[in-house]
Amino acid sequence: MEKIIDGKAIAARMRQTIADDVAQLTARGTTPGLAVVLVGEDPASRVYVSMKEKACAQAGIYSDEHKLPAETSEAQLLSLIDELNSNERIDGILVQLPLPEHIDEAKVLEAISPAKDVDGFHPYNVGRLVTGNPLFQPCTPYGIMKMLEYSGVDLTGKEVVVVGRSNIVGKPVALMCLAKHATVTLCHSRTKGLADTVRRADVVIAAVGRPEMVKGDWIKEGAVVIDVGVNRVGEKKLVGDVEFEAARQRASAITPVPGGVGPMTITMLLYNTVEGAKRRDASK
Repeated sequence: MEKIIDGKAIAARMRQTIADDVAQLTARGTTPGLAVVLVGEDPASRVYVSMKEKACAQAGIYSDEHKLPAETSEAQLLSLIDELNSNERIDGILVQLPLPEHIDEAKVLEAISPAKDVDGFHPYNVGRLVTGNPLFQPCTPYGIMKMLEYSGVDLTGKEVVVVGRSNIVGKPVALMCLAKHATVTLCHSRTKGLADTVRRADVVIAAVGRPEMVKGDWIKEGAVVIDVGVNRVGEKKLVGDVEFEAARQRASAITPVPGGVGPMTITMLLYNTVEGAKRRDASK
């Protein structure tokens, strides 16, 4: 019988633990703080930012929002990041992407102090992940690892196939699986014989951003399937990167879309912020 991996339920359990940790830290005089910077009026970004604000409030995390006009200059944004880097109330800095075209994203991400880079995108943090000694790990792949852990999936010796090579999900999740002693194959849309490669996998992580690209008959009987994709088809329908109904017949466990990986991303952002606050508390 296939098992649906319920991201909402796992996220709720984790958020309760996070709230408990925040209460303990606050009682000791260290309230975790997250600064969120939004430049411009991108509608999806505004929705994400309001979700993050709400999640912070529920967990008891101090939320410091900076909503800047689209015409904000790169120099002004870098100056704000510099201020937040030295602000002792702030444990995490998140700059909502995408940024307006006149601002260099890479330059902005590199300006964030690695010790406050709760998104885990700074080259320093990426380098620590590669060398197996992570400080902050990117939220979506880290959430995937927590889902596997909570679902009792031991990756030791397992064959993991990751479809998608983005810096945000594909590459970091491959490194995280490697750190858990899996044998990892990193594929993408141009991989030759992709179907045959996926058929070997004990665990499939699909993060390619193409609706139902991974077909149900590619899934090995009893494999675990993590679907990171969120693709809008038509007016209202959301589908993942995996052909869900066909894949669930063969998988031992599978994440739905929506309600799978999605709820974990903001949860891990809160988790990382609290980890930053714990380090600040320990250094007092």
